[in-house]
Amino acid sequence: MRKSKPQALARRERQIMDVLYKLERASVGQVLATLPDRPNYSTVRAQLRVLEEKGHVRHEEHGLRYIYFPAVPRDVARRSALRHLVETFFDGSVENVVAALLGGEVTRISRKELDRLARLITKGGKES
Repeated sequence: MRKSKPQALARRERQIMDVLYKLERASVGQVLATLPDRPNYSTVRAQLRVLEEKGHVRHEEHGLRYIYFPAVPRDVARRSALRHLVETFFDGSVENVVAALLGGEVTRISRKELDRLARLITKGGKES
């Protein structure tokens, strides 16, 4: 049976995933200790369970504790999130994304960065 693709994340879920990607494996307590605005333990535990249901997280049992870890490599999650962002906010247009990124900030981009971007565009977005 084919797994469905992971669903979009809420703000707190993204924060939890950031913690898991940094720590690689963590208990509820370790995730809680790293989060801003310190939610309570049961909230973090419930959110980890939801993240597992969505396909973002898996767990292993270590004694009485669950140790959570990302189910999807960070680069795969990053591409999926970027694709969602482009489709949702930029009508699927990479050109609109680049225009928004450059906006009035072109003067802040170094010649080296502009050259690298030009090479990426020339290669069709495939970086070696």
